[in-house]
Amino acid sequence: MKGKLALITGASRGLGRSAALNLAAEGVDIIGTYHSKAAEAQAVADEVERLGGRALMLQLDVSDSASFAGFADRLRASLPERFGRTDIDFLFNNAGIGQTASFAETSEAQFDLLMNLHLKGPFFLTQTLLPMIVDGGRILNVSSGLARFSLPGYSAYAAMKGAIEVLTRYQARELGARNISANVLAPGAIETDFGGGAVRDNADLNAFVASSTALGRVGQADDIGLAVAALFGEGGRWINGQRIEASGGMFL
Repeated sequence: MKGKLALITGASRGLGRSAALNLAAEGVDIIGTYHSKAAEAQAVADEVERLGGRALMLQLDVSDSASFAGFADRLRASLPERFGRTDIDFLFNNAGIGQTASFAETSEAQFDLLMNLHLKGPFFLTQTLLPMIVDGGRILNVSSGLARFSLPGYSAYAAMKGAIEVLTRYQARELGARNISANVLAPGAIETDFGGGAVRDNADLNAFVASSTALGRVGQADDIGLAVAALFGEGGRWINGQRIEASGGMFL
């Protein structure tokens, strides 16, 4: 993968950070986006460069689709200067948040935020960036184990992830003429600060997840970052339109 260029949304922390560093270790240059954590994003860029790669961090609110045209202009202007090219090879639509509310108590504001960030954002950001994705490039979207199994409190979040899985199949079908593949990666429960860090910090929840997982532990960020690197690698070239769950075997 040396010499390839990946754009990762939400690259300042968690799964996005891990994906950036694991791809950089394979020789991939990184463009990362961040919402508000500029210092953390720069720290990731510094780590990428210590691994021998080039990196650029750009601010982006993935829930604000009206900002995408301006973001694309900034990206288009930065590509030749920073990377000596005008296009990208990989797009990892990773940015997201977790919110917990029962179906009966989910507010319209909560629903709209999750929809804008997890469905509308990836839909229109990918559409906006299509002219900059090389023919033969790859798109990877993020779903969740919660789109396969059901746990109370995640109805709106999981609904958006189910929609992303359908969207990914359509992207694979419609972009095949350009030899662009599209897949969706569905993590299980991971020890990060996602959703307030509950899986990481709540010992009872951590133990419950571990006991429900065939491999007997909770996932780590690098379990997902390594999966991203594998899917973007040469071994993933014939995988297209697929849902790949990386959960260690939760609720089998």
